[in-house]
Amino acid sequence: MTTTDAAAEVVEVGPRDGYQGIKPFIPTEMKIDLLRRLVSSGLKRVEIGSFVSAAALPQLADTTEILAACDDIPGIIPQVLVPNEKYGRLALNAGSRFLAFVLSVSEAHNRNNVRRSPRESAEEYGRLLAAMPDDVDMRLNIATAFDCPFEGRVAEAETIALLDCLVPLRANIELCLCDTTGRASPDHVEHLFAACMQRFPQVKRWALHAHDTYGLGLANVHSAWRQGVRAFDASYAGLGGCPFAPGATGNVATEDVAWMFRRMGIDTGIDLETLIPVACDGAAIPGGLPGGRVRQALAAAAANAPCL
Repeated sequence: MTTTDAAAEVVEVGPRDGYQGIKPFIPTEMKIDLLRRLVSSGLKRVEIGSFVSAAALPQLADTTEILAACDDIPGIIPQVLVPNEKYGRLALNAGSRFLAFVLSVSEAHNRNNVRRSPRESAEEYGRLLAAMPDDVDMRLNIATAFDCPFEGRVAEAETIALLDCLVPLRANIELCLCDTTGRASPDHVEHLFAACMQRFPQVKRWALHAHDTYGLGLANVHSAWRQGVRAFDASYAGLGGCPFAPGATGNVATEDVAWMFRRMGIDTGIDLETLIPVACDGAAIPGGLPGGRVRQALAAAAANAPCL
């Protein structure tokens, strides 16, 4: 997490968020090969998987193996998602040095996702922090920060109230507000980040996790950038969608985010010409639901083979 104020860090979440809803199992060797190619395009921090129940998300059952393979991928910063204390400890035991703990503002979504209330998840987060070695980084994902698939729009006060419990536990983390359903609008994104940044000035690093379900993913990224956010989750080929949020399709596409920032003169370190062929292959994964626009536009402009 060393991005300067003039640059944007794109956190690639395709190998976790992009894959988790795909039913046919993607061979582990293929996942590792795609991971190498993503890093070769200039992406550094990659959410490579999640320590979760294999019965709930069988696609991610090989996360331990993929984490081990990262030792042979120069430059990668492997991040893993954990939904509770138990799986956080398993991730630490497997050698992970960058955890992303997720909990929801919405009671209904948190119970549907991890069978706990948000406050119970907050308590587990605190216990996990206490057990973490000093050399492990933590990212805190606040799901349904804007909207819930079951309860609708989430009041700003609810998100801030949960953060009131979480931020005092540790401020030197990255705090990510997640548009789980893709129903947030640019003004909502800008207003919530402004309110959170004002209330929690001790948080030095903010991030946005945007979905493009209703075509507002890039607009929301731009709004967050204008508010001072410098880290953005994205999924190559626009793959993704939360299995526990009905109707939430893919994340904003990595190539779309990289293209927008390049046109704005903002550095991401991503080489689009290298990324596009990987995104085309990602879009062709059986069972995947690709999204985004830049992949198709640049592949056509380069006279590449037809790209899904």
